[in-house]
Amino acid sequence: MINCMLLDANGNTLFGGAELVEQWKSDTTCSIWIDLTGEEQKSEAKLLTSLGCHTLAITDAQRDRHPPKIELFKDYLFLLYRGIYKTQPGLIFEHLQISFFIGERIFISRHEKESTAINAMFTEAGAKYLKRSPIHLATRIFHHSCGLYLTELLDFETELENLEDQFQNKGSDSLMRDITTYRSRLVKLRRAFSYHVNIGKALASYIDDEDTQLITNKETHTINDLNERLDRLLSLSQLYYDICGDLVDGYLSVTSHQLNATMRVLTVITAVFVPLSFLAGLYGMNFDYIPELKVENGYFILIGVMLTIAVGLIGLFKKKNWL
Repeated sequence: MINCMLLDANGNTLFGGAELVEQWKSDTTCSIWIDLTGEEQKSEAKLLTSLGCHTLAITDAQRDRHPPKIELFKDYLFLLYRGIYKTQPGLIFEHLQISFFIGERIFISRHEKESTAINAMFTEAGAKYLKRSPIHLATRIFHHSCGLYLTELLDFETELENLEDQFQNKGSDSLMRDITTYRSRLVKLRRAFSYHVNIGKALASYIDDEDTQLITNKETHTINDLNERLDRLLSLSQLYYDICGDLVDGYLSVTSHQLNATMRVLTVITAVFVPLSFLAGLYGMNFDYIPELKVENGYFILIGVMLTIAVGLIGLFKKKNWL
């Protein structure tokens, strides 16, 4: 599906389909936003090629999965990042690969499914960003996508605090599984945010770059604001990952300590019963000429010796703080 937003020289905003592309081509005073959603790849590639987009950038945009990147071409800035299609509590994201082709008076967005950030900007409110410049519109959409991530991360902070409290009260294997699951999700988010931070730094480096006039110093504040949000996302994901790691390590330490305590008790019990078992085995042998066999009260003497040994060993272990 092709949706277009055309901004003419008088500041009027028109919404429509592919017919606005021809109007934009015939009027050099117009700016246009072309949004491609789930378009057939061959026709999409043909349209992008006719608009001057580089073949390599088109190929990257149409891949099912590609690491976020930014690349400068002769007349376009190509930006690819990982947006959001759908979210669920517990850091469950259905990611959406979004590609931007950014020119002097044209902005093209390409994605397979509906994008929350793009839908929020494809309005009269978004037209004011296009009026300023296509790169300004692109950074605002990127900024909005980062805001969706930020909202979910801040909501997760409350859930993480609850997990910390539960761990302090009484840890369990179920909580351990939850923590390791969150930790795995945070690793994936941290990797994506790391790519996004690099994109933000590249955008900042292009300001007033001699190789391109697409980004001027009037976008400095917007790009700095974007970079602050990207840095915050990366730092939060790293912080939450470290907290989850500390909880896992803490749980393993407590479990190991409990296991050591249990093994110490079992070892003491074994140490107590080894000499007792030896005496019981010794006098349980079926020989006719055992010296103590005919001793009067021999049974009680042996029991007394065994009790003395057991009590003595238990006292020794307590003195050494083994019990």
